[in-house]
Amino acid sequence: MTRAWAGCAPTIHSPTPAPPGAGPRLLAGWHETGAPADLDEHRRRYGRLPLHRRAGRPDQLIEKVAAAGLRGRGGAGFPTARKLAAVAAGRRRPLVLANGCESEPASAKDAALLNLAPRLVLDGAVLAAHALGAAEAVVCAHQGALALHALHQAIVERDDPVPIRVVAVPPRYVASEESALIHFLNTGDARPTTTPPRPSERGVGGRPTLVDNVETLAHLALIARFGAGWFRSVGTAELPGTLLITVDGAVRRPGVYEVPGGTALGAALQCAGGLVEQVHAVLVGGYAGSWLAVPEALDAPLTHEGLRTAGAALGVAVLLALPAEACGLAQTAHLLRYLAAESAGQCGPCTFGLPAIATDLAELVVGRGGHAVLERLTRRFAVIPRRGACAHPDGAVRLAASALPVFAADLAEHLRGRRCAGAGHQPLFPIPGRR
Repeated sequence: MTRAWAGCAPTIHSPTPAPPGAGPRLLAGWHETGAPADLDEHRRRYGRLPLHRRAGRPDQLIEKVAAAGLRGRGGAGFPTARKLAAVAAGRRRPLVLANGCESEPASAKDAALLNLAPRLVLDGAVLAAHALGAAEAVVCAHQGALALHALHQAIVERDDPVPIRVVAVPPRYVASEESALIHFLNTGDARPTTTPPRPSERGVGGRPTLVDNVETLAHLALIARFGAGWFRSVGTAELPGTLLITVDGAVRRPGVYEVPGGTALGAALQCAGGLVEQVHAVLVGGYAGSWLAVPEALDAPLTHEGLRTAGAALGVAVLLALPAEACGLAQTAHLLRYLAAESAGQCGPCTFGLPAIATDLAELVVGRGGHAVLERLTRRFAVIPRRGACAHPDGAVRLAASALPVFAADLAEHLRGRRCAGAGHQPLFPIPGRR
């Protein structure tokens, strides 16, 4: 699928003379020149790293990040300052881990950032590591990712006070979960583990470890330079700043866009050129997200609280517009088959529960089983979540459960033993290895 990387944001008035002063922030350099910046251009735009003169004194950075209200951009939206403070409170010398393993197949925002602005990500990782007194910074990306070359090239040019290394992680869906990354770096096995302890308490090599998404660290690099007031000059009180979103499906220009926090869902679709046909629903948050009906959801703001009120979660910032002619249940069954196959195979809810709900939904799609299968499926929804080593089974249940009310008309046809008109529509959304 073709990806268009662009910015879609109103004019941003910066209280500082330093760029980016208007338009997109994270993608400002690419938006202005159409190409990734080399090190000289990067330093002309942002200046050198604003390192505290004494390493191991994180208070100043934590205070700035807390005042800015930065929340993680990797899915859960955890306050970044709280993570920094938890790692700083540890007794051993910590480590910083930048998570660029974009396991969500529908998302391309981390790939865009790492390819177009890798130096901004490295800035954030080094600033956090220097402030925390960390032994090193590690950037993780999936094996075979184009971003690996961009990262290696950017690191070679730098002379940072904190060593940086890049680690290639197996390209599995659950491998990007933070405990899976810690386990991989410790043992070579990229499978999630149960928590506690949290990585901030005991992570890589038993040391306190700050695990942050690469977009989060890129924002941190800008906050350290331009301040909390500049960061909050766009977005909302709950989700200040900008965020990168991936928009796909029935839109004119699928791709990655940078928008202010709180942008309405419908306005975000307009950033991608608007809809090309009538749309039934939008999948929000990727394959572990939730379906929202259209047009009711178009006014929902892209914030954690706003989407929670609408019945979804921001999660990985992905919007997938489903054409009205496609069967939402059939598309969901297609995604569930993938999610079931991506289990790490170590917990019952994944190993047995996900194939079971995938099979139940597939039975409903072909018009077999009727209400008995539907009742069995909904019973399984209640017993699978919150029982695994990670949130993978929870996300699969969330996806399936959200489909039933949103596609109630299609479901009614299938319960009558008939396939609805769109059940034979080809799968619309990418599955690794099956595109």
